[in-house]
Amino acid sequence: MNLFNLSLKFNGFPIEKAKNLLNSIQKHDENELLNYIETKKQDIVAFHLKHNSFYKTFAKDADPKDWSSIPIMTKRQLQHPLSERLSDGFTKKNVYINKTSGSSGDPFIFAKDKFCHAVTWAGFMDRYSWFHLDFNASKQARFYGIPLNKLGYYKERFKDFLSKRYRFSVFDLSDSELEKNLIIFKNTKFDYINGYTSSIVQFAKYLQRENSVLKMVCPTLKACIVTSEMLFEADKNLLETQFGIPIINEYGAAELGLIAFQNTKNEWIVNTEDLYIEILDKNNMVLPYGEEGRVVVTSLYNKAHPFIRYDLGDIGKLSKESTSNKPILESLVGRTNDIVSLPSGKKAAGLTFYYVTKTVIENNGNVKEFIIEQLKLDTFKISYTSTYQLSEEKLTAIKNAVSKYLEPNLTVLFERKIALERTSRGKLKQFKSFL
Repeated sequence: MNLFNLSLKFNGFPIEKAKNLLNSIQKHDENELLNYIETKKQDIVAFHLKHNSFYKTFAKDADPKDWSSIPIMTKRQLQHPLSERLSDGFTKKNVYINKTSGSSGDPFIFAKDKFCHAVTWAGFMDRYSWFHLDFNASKQARFYGIPLNKLGYYKERFKDFLSKRYRFSVFDLSDSELEKNLIIFKNTKFDYINGYTSSIVQFAKYLQRENSVLKMVCPTLKACIVTSEMLFEADKNLLETQFGIPIINEYGAAELGLIAFQNTKNEWIVNTEDLYIEILDKNNMVLPYGEEGRVVVTSLYNKAHPFIRYDLGDIGKLSKESTSNKPILESLVGRTNDIVSLPSGKKAAGLTFYYVTKTVIENNGNVKEFIIEQLKLDTFKISYTSTYQLSEEKLTAIKNAVSKYLEPNLTVLFERKIALERTSRGKLKQFKSFL
């Protein structure tokens, strides 16, 4: 029984119509796709200029035929009551409503019209099919957070039931809990794993300590999809070794849907069907392939709420191998608010600092997780969980690495903790600046 499709239809999301649209777009040749995208860009801007009073005020000088005249939107600019941002004919009763995770520091409630949301789901279904995964039939091991209030908790559990998902805790990553997880895998025919990178990596580290490969415990597993947090190459190698299945990198956002998805050739394919993605410099100019900049996204189908040239708050770059009909996301460097500012005036992505430290302290499996906080311009604090205290020799090695890769004369503090603080949804924010 196609419970997932039926639940979408029951809630007013026309999934079959959305699948047909997706299929028709994917049949376009390169020129047809370029014309389609250009037409949809103009159409969505014209629609909101005519039917959305918020956008009419925000983009008063916008010309749908001149893309450079379209202003960049940020999350902060959207922090108005939702009722003020909805287009004509849309109310809170006839749209899909959700809220962003707040990982950028600027959470807000947003809306999508029901057809737009159906197109989002059609996109996910299409990408998952690349790995022979079916939302209606494949059993998912889900490593996500869950609301702790009663209504939210049972709502998510019901959605899990409809979607053939079993949800594991991301709030308790102790060995005793991870041992219980392993027993569940042994007794359940899971098809794939999906969830937060950091939590799944912790499970893989437990398997490594137990000298266990998950595919041997649960032979039905086909793939593991990680999302919402950075996936480092070393962690990907660990997951592939301890799970024995392909590791798939997914990049998305609640308010937009699927932005990029890794294919069977390990290419991170950008969604060109219902989104338009740009990489911009600090002056809002489009950067050539291979150059790093801000990820800016336009939702081509959301008529309920404008997401037009929307600055997601991420920094990334498209591969030089990209083409107009097959853009490939080469890397995500981090968030624009995760920038390290140093006394010399130098700037670096916060995850650079994280990566430098990671290469030093994780080679023996003692350190389970760590986060980095910038307290002052020249002072950083590394909080970590571990089996035993880091030695003075190891602490000195970390400081030397920081000095070599960033700059000398920085103060690095350390604090060993029983557990690291996660967001209310269970995500681990790996770098935070208090400047």
